[in-house]
Amino acid sequence: MGWLVNRATIGRAGVPDGRAGRGGSARLLVLALTTALGLVIGGVGATGASAASVCAGRPAKTLWFGTGELRVYKTRSYACALAVAAKPGARRRMSVQIQPRGGRPVVDSGSFTRQAGPVTVHALNRCVRVSGTISGRTGSTGWILC
Repeated sequence: MGWLVNRATIGRAGVPDGRAGRGGSARLLVLALTTALGLVIGGVGATGASAASVCAGRPAKTLWFGTGELRVYKTRSYACALAVAAKPGARRRMSVQIQPRGGRPVVDSGSFTRQAGPVTVHALNRCVRVSGTISGRTGSTGWILC
């Protein structure tokens, strides 16, 4: 069943003419733009920890090594990993790799200031192996999330 919406139904209650809907449209546009700007900037409640985590799901494992940490996240069907530098700043070589058992590894490597990744693989009922490197120091897991 479809809904029929016209200017009269968008306008203020009790005012049947279409003139009232124009001001409401402008207010809706301003509200939408303000919301979008807030999401781009970081919005309410964005902290350093949540801003660095761009993987979906719950944290499943964190492995600390000399120059940073390797974070692994899990949803029902997917596993995601990223390598985060302990001291963000200058560009340096970083890489992160995640491999599902029986599948090919997914890698993100390059010169980054804060983190390498995220990399995501389909891992429904499969173990994964994760490794990360920051400035020559490496952290890796065995088969996890089995």
